[in-house]
Amino acid sequence: MGNSEQSPVQSVDRAVTILELLARQGDTGVTEIAAELGVHKSTAFRLAAALEMRGLVEQPGERGKYRLGLGLVRLAGAATVRMDLTQQSRPVSERLAAEVAETINLAILDSDAAVNIDQVLGPSAITTHNWVGQRTPLHATSSGKVLLAYLPAPAIEARLAAPLARFTPRTVTDVKALRVELERVRADGYACTVEELEEGLNAVAAPVLADNGQVLAAISVSGPSFRLTEERLAQAADAVRAAAAEISARLGHVAGS
Repeated sequence: MGNSEQSPVQSVDRAVTILELLARQGDTGVTEIAAELGVHKSTAFRLAAALEMRGLVEQPGERGKYRLGLGLVRLAGAATVRMDLTQQSRPVSERLAAEVAETINLAILDSDAAVNIDQVLGPSAITTHNWVGQRTPLHATSSGKVLLAYLPAPAIEARLAAPLARFTPRTVTDVKALRVELERVRADGYACTVEELEEGLNAVAAPVLADNGQVLAAISVSGPSFRLTEERLAQAADAVRAAAAEISARLGHVAGS
């Protein structure tokens, strides 16, 4: 790493090395950290202090000794939940895709967007578009409306504060109208979009619940509007709600709790 000036990439590499060292050895002093990294003690201290500010390392008592912090538990927990979610939902999504013959997506909330984390193509799918990893707007997608509808009221209002982008002539951009729609989502247990993100694309989604009853994700059925008509969306809603309930049960949620 011969440069005297520390690059961002070098800093990240050194920070990860510190975490790996603490995972191996437990409580470790700055001198040992510096030796492991091949840097001056002051550099090792700055890196450890930055990790400490984020809760990724902590000092158990004796100044200068560090160990892994609880912040890593939070990160690991989030990763575990996501892996468990996709693992438990996949067989249900595959059956749903076969049943409705359309594309199935699983999405989670990421700040002000829905992010698709898994996708299964149905036998009638006419596109191979991969939505996995894509951020989609909350107000213009069925999954987004589900994820938005079940947030606490202040969180909903925070996300409705900025002007709502229009993607098609049918995108709901009026905040009052969207609030009414979110109430209907909570009452019905599902959300629909009719050509609101893309012309010719319709979708319906339902919430996936954790064991504590909180909404973890949304599972959706999407397809071309000539096949997934508004009438057929209503029929697909029953299938997607049943799939969401099954995934929720697999994740430990007890219906009615």
